[in-house]
Amino acid sequence: MSKIVILGVFVADTAYRAERQPRMGETILGKSFALGPGGKGSNQAVAAAMAGGEVHFISRLGRDPFADMARATWEKAGVVPEITEDAESYTGAAYIFIEAATGNNAIIISPGAAGRISVQDVEARAELIGGASVFITQLEQPMPAAQRALEIARAGGARTILNPAPAAAIPPEMLALCDYVTPNESEAEGITGIAVKSVRDAERAAGAFLDRGVGAAIITLGEHGALYRDAGRSVHVPAFNAGSVVETTGAGDAFNGAFAAALARGEDPVAAVRFGCAAAGISVTRPGTAPSMPSRGEIDTLLART
Repeated sequence: MSKIVILGVFVADTAYRAERQPRMGETILGKSFALGPGGKGSNQAVAAAMAGGEVHFISRLGRDPFADMARATWEKAGVVPEITEDAESYTGAAYIFIEAATGNNAIIISPGAAGRISVQDVEARAELIGGASVFITQLEQPMPAAQRALEIARAGGARTILNPAPAAAIPPEMLALCDYVTPNESEAEGITGIAVKSVRDAERAAGAFLDRGVGAAIITLGEHGALYRDAGRSVHVPAFNAGSVVETTGAGDAFNGAFAAALARGEDPVAAVRFGCAAAGISVTRPGTAPSMPSRGEIDTLLART
């Protein structure tokens, strides 16, 4: 089986559902609370493993109950942890506000130990990264570590995916290491300066990524699916309706993990985007992040009936 290696962050998600966010100095009553596993890198690792991939996840954890949660989550999904324990810090946590009427979310992340992921941590796992079929990272951990990992993965022949979240100024030499970038609309705008309000806008933003040396850009568009563009083709893949939306938290991670799993199996990139969109469509019908990730069988069933 082709190996997927992911560098990223685990955080414990503390999710609050309410009618609206409180104003500064205000206290309001919420409708529900949930504690569960999160962090983009960890979520993507779970999604990729659930979608059939052989997944190794590189990160840092503290030595605390949230670290125990992380390890239990990965064991259940079949993710192989490649972890540095950091007794001088804490396992990360996230505040997630979920708007009760829509399921939309706003998030604050404190990465803790994972915020101390270093170039040295990456180089210590150079053999693993260099031997990957597909490598993914994001921007929740320090950028120098992400860039070094992309360099090692590219040198080893892996297909490289950067999920540029949260949006940040990315050095041109780092973008040139990416076979695929997978921003959502706001991230694409934050990086390219092009407001993404339509599929045509997404094509323009994707073109800006190509101009900066990226092999292919995939702009995820929420309820409108995703736009794939490379040097030879531009394809809009519609979203999949798998049922009523419960919350959108983790949908982008479901897409990225499933997309990577399909690539690792040898699927054409556009077919892999479709597989990722189906995974995201299922994930939004469930609460939580990692717990909402669908299995390959569920994704294949939705694809077959659509």
